[in-house]
Amino acid sequence: MSNSNATNEVELVLTRTFDAPRELVFKAFTEAEHLKHWWGPKGFTFGVAKLDLRPGGMFHYSMRSPDGHEMWGKFVYRQISAPEKLVFTNSFSDEVGNTIRAPFSPVFPLEILNTLTFAEHEGKTTLTMRGGPVNATEEELAFFKSMHPGMQQGFAGTFGQLDEYLATL
Repeated sequence: MSNSNATNEVELVLTRTFDAPRELVFKAFTEAEHLKHWWGPKGFTFGVAKLDLRPGGMFHYSMRSPDGHEMWGKFVYRQISAPEKLVFTNSFSDEVGNTIRAPFSPVFPLEILNTLTFAEHEGKTTLTMRGGPVNATEEELAFFKSMHPGMQQGFAGTFGQLDEYLATL
């Protein structure tokens, strides 16, 4: 099912400015050595299983909550235009990289298409992240839209961790 119009209506758009040059912010999103320091919810332990940065390549990772619950996720890269654009699908996965349903909901979309653009101005980088479900049902689209406030809060925390990490470089 293709619902590109509906996807635009439920797309999550986030913008954040980082006090760091674009090249560095792009590397923070594309290199395992950087990602492990900031990606994911605050308080979670992050593990990188694989990072193959090329169209069709995968970033496969685990996140362990403070109470020991482990989740896996992956990005499958579609477009990499360093340092200005990164396009990938994001999904939950098992430990070998198969796409699975989100552990918290049977109606969270299987895949989210994310487009990240990086714009530099006077040594600062503005990231615009657009994300929306791929081939989702109407129920999945509605659920994704209902999750926007929680996802905005979650990404605010994750991007806050990136701010703190960039300040150490």
